[in-house]
Amino acid sequence: MQCPLLYRFRVIDKLPEKPSEAATRGTLVHAVLERLFDAPAAERTAPRAKALLPGQWDRLRESRPEVVELFADDPDGERLARWLDEAERLIERWFTLEDPTRLEPAERELFVEAELESGLRLRGIIDRVDVAPTGEVRIVDYKTGKAPRPEYAEGALFQMKFYALVVWRLKKVVPRRLQLVYLGSGDVLTYDPVLADLERVERKLLALWEAIRVATETGDWRPRRSKLCGWCDHQAVCPEFGGTPPPYPLPVRPADGVPAAQSLPAQRVDGAVDPEVSA
Repeated sequence: MQCPLLYRFRVIDKLPEKPSEAATRGTLVHAVLERLFDAPAAERTAPRAKALLPGQWDRLRESRPEVVELFADDPDGERLARWLDEAERLIERWFTLEDPTRLEPAERELFVEAELESGLRLRGIIDRVDVAPTGEVRIVDYKTGKAPRPEYAEGALFQMKFYALVVWRLKKVVPRRLQLVYLGSGDVLTYDPVLADLERVERKLLALWEAIRVATETGDWRPRRSKLCGWCDHQAVCPEFGGTPPPYPLPVRPADGVPAAQSLPAQRVDGAVDPEVSA
């Protein structure tokens, strides 16, 4: 949805991407907020959360050694210290938006997968699932960036509706609330979906998959220029910036040829996405 050519580079060509400070900080903050709920409710305080940062940073470097490159040119550790300070501020802000002493998540970092009647499989990882005593479900996602402007809110909610669709298909329950917690700006965006919303998302995903199937078979992956291009690692091989994509690694077939394997994984995206499906 963001850019068909970027999908090709990531999913088909599997071109490497350098870790970014913003994305890595987001991963670190997510890990701290997840681990905080291991503590008894009364001990879920801001000082305890900030105390988790060094250990989670060590674990992240062990599991993803490439993130060490972010601060390879920082021998005195000054930039790393500022980066960790910003992570602390994001964590502190969370405590002004939610009270973890009053929350008992049913699930954290929940992997979900469902197969639609078409055979298309949907997968994703939900940051947090809350279940009320009455059985109502709330899906919560943390964002370490700033809340989008109102005109882009629908794009931001698409990811949440995706999760709601998967939960509905798995549990036959429409989540009562979808909640995006923006730690960068201190905003909370909520939406209460109805069944018709999820049915629309399912139709959109089927159309999106058909566009992916056709592009896979024809090799026609077109770039879509936007403000997000500034964060893309692949400008050197993107025609929008004078580059040439690598040779297409798959056989090219007619658009009505043998379908590709049906599997559409959900990916974490911090930032707005284009809500319209386009080939």
